[in-house]
Amino acid sequence: MSKAFSNLLKHIDKLSHTDKERVFQWVKHYVEPSLTVDGRLIDEMREVRYKEGFECPHCTSEHINRFGKVNGRQRYRCKACRKTFMDTTNTILYRTRKGNEWITFVECMFKGYSLRKSAKIVGVTWVTLFYWRHKLLSALKQMGFEQFDGIVEVDETYFLYSQKGQRGISERKPRKRGGKSTLRGVSKEQVCVLVARDRTKATVSKVACMGRVVKTKVDGMIGSKLTPNNVLVTDAWRAYKTYADERGIEHYRIKSDDGKHVIKGLYHIQNVNGLHSRLKHWIHRFKGVASKYLDNYLAWFLLVDSHSNESTKHNIKELLLTSFVFEMTETYRSLRLSKFNM
Repeated sequence: MSKAFSNLLKHIDKLSHTDKERVFQWVKHYVEPSLTVDGRLIDEMREVRYKEGFECPHCTSEHINRFGKVNGRQRYRCKACRKTFMDTTNTILYRTRKGNEWITFVECMFKGYSLRKSAKIVGVTWVTLFYWRHKLLSALKQMGFEQFDGIVEVDETYFLYSQKGQRGISERKPRKRGGKSTLRGVSKEQVCVLVARDRTKATVSKVACMGRVVKTKVDGMIGSKLTPNNVLVTDAWRAYKTYADERGIEHYRIKSDDGKHVIKGLYHIQNVNGLHSRLKHWIHRFKGVASKYLDNYLAWFLLVDSHSNESTKHNIKELLLTSFVFEMTETYRSLRLSKFNM
């Protein structure tokens, strides 16, 4: 080992964790074959997005011509509506000049870094990264599946309604460090998150309502994914029993007050309760999440939970490719001015 290299290692060892991460990203760029937005990844994104056929994102016409390049990326023009577009139009990368910085940011997301720490590593402001985060999550929360398989566990968990980041709140006093509900038990001050999961880990996790869930909300969220062949396992809340009876679905109720958590050695809600526990622990590090963004964070959690939170090149690539399947037209303004609607 040369003296210069030895001195370099000593200097690196004195750096902060954030600066060490910046050094790591810089070295990795030269040592590993880098994952870049331009070139092959763009081609793969196009194949994923237009697997049913290449079409105009404005009018869905298939009559398209190449129309020059912009910053090295191919541009197209539709013969029908005469509008131009690119491979990234109406995606998270639309009108961004920092494609490769997105890859570094996604890696920071997998590692669970804060926005301020990620900003120092990526090289953009934390405010920009906040909008990048929600543009990406707005696309990913559109992910879904056709139907549940077999046994479906359903249970709800609750988060205190939060207006974090909002100014001029007049209807109540500001809370400190998240605060507590002024009412006992489940109330209209709490946001209900309904989680339904089968034994293949197909999962629905979304905001349902304020306060206790009702059968209409259950049907609206998971009704289309249930069939008479499914078996519903829930807690003892009466809305689930009424809903299962109306749908003609076999139903088992887990009553925690009688100490019986498993019926016939098969029917329980332990998978959903375990997911609730991991979700609460994971979301605690954000020191409160604005309720209007809660669905976005639920989509993010399902993604990292299914990938064991590993920031591998494969997981980063899969996340970016998946986001391209769904149209994303949110802007910084629309995200900032969005409201919590129930």
